[in-house]
Amino acid sequence: MKVAGLGFRKDVTLASLREALLAAGGPAGLAAVATVSDKADTESLKQLARECGVPIRPIPAETLAGIDTLTQSELVAEKFGTGSVAEAAALAAAGPRARLIATRVISRDRTATAAIAEGDGA
Repeated sequence: MKVAGLGFRKDVTLASLREALLAAGGPAGLAAVATVSDKADTESLKQLARECGVPIRPIPAETLAGIDTLTQSELVAEKFGTGSVAEAAALAAAGPRARLIATRVISRDRTATAAIAEGDGA
């Protein structure tokens, strides 16, 4: 199961989410997109999920806090307890033995990040 994790600012656009996802490897073969639970209802994320034909997997913030990530953002670490929401969400949604196949990439406007993980499913 291949999952794209997405981290983003509240005012993110569909274009920024799409750009980050494409930079991480694109939507081909994705089973889901994942993000922190409190942002799972963001309209631009729902549009991206529809465009990709996949469900959104909301991940509780407390689950993200326990996940080590390859990349680190001090701001994200302070707020969420993990170095990358995108990487942590992808790993959590892809299952317990998941591995990153694309580390966090950032959209040019810096409002969206994406990472892709592959695993056996949760």
